[in-house]
Amino acid sequence: MPRARRAAHSQPRRLQSPAAGGSVFPPAMERCGPGLGYEEPAERARQQERHYQLLSELQALVKGLPSACQQRLSYTILSDLALALIDGTVFEIVQGLLEIQHLTEKNLYNQRLKLHSEHRVLKQEMFHRHKEAQQSCKPHNLPILKAAQQRELEAVEQRIREEQRLMDEKIVLELDQKVVDQQSTLEKAGVSGFYITTNPQELTLQMNLLELIRKLQQKESLPEKAFS
Repeated sequence: MPRARRAAHSQPRRLQSPAAGGSVFPPAMERCGPGLGYEEPAERARQQERHYQLLSELQALVKGLPSACQQRLSYTILSDLALALIDGTVFEIVQGLLEIQHLTEKNLYNQRLKLHSEHRVLKQEMFHRHKEAQQSCKPHNLPILKAAQQRELEAVEQRIREEQRLMDEKIVLELDQKVVDQQSTLEKAGVSGFYITTNPQELTLQMNLLELIRKLQQKESLPEKAFS
């Protein structure tokens, strides 16, 4: 998730829920809360054990964060997050969101590089054209030619600055939209702490939660890779 950036219209197009028709995901407590009476006792016990395991791992990961971040990640937040992670769906959602974010960032970076390259070629061609014109110009007309060329140079540089400004605005808006999409998707998935906001403190909290999910997912995948 893009960094705790400025409060903006604020994030990577909205992902649809894996459920049919893009319906809202069931809240985590509905999926696996201890108050449910519909699962078999053995299944409830398995989910409670899984919840305790995930919560313990999250608490261990939190210790690696700055103290200010640790203070905001209360037991309740971590417990709710562990509940949301039990069935593995949120891991898949976060993985998809991060992949979309990285592709978006790469695409925007390439667009900016392309624009920069076009501007460089534009100025090189203009300088080459100006040099040829000066070489073939009669001496008494040279001051007039140079003045016209200076005006052209200033106009081109102004155009370049404006196009770069518009490109930077586009990048910020697209990244902010990706943040909104991530917030909305994870809120619908029942992940505690996620909702649409531009509050810098809340964005920092959400980024920390995403980082915990990512690290926990990596940790969970290690045993699978060892046997693959």
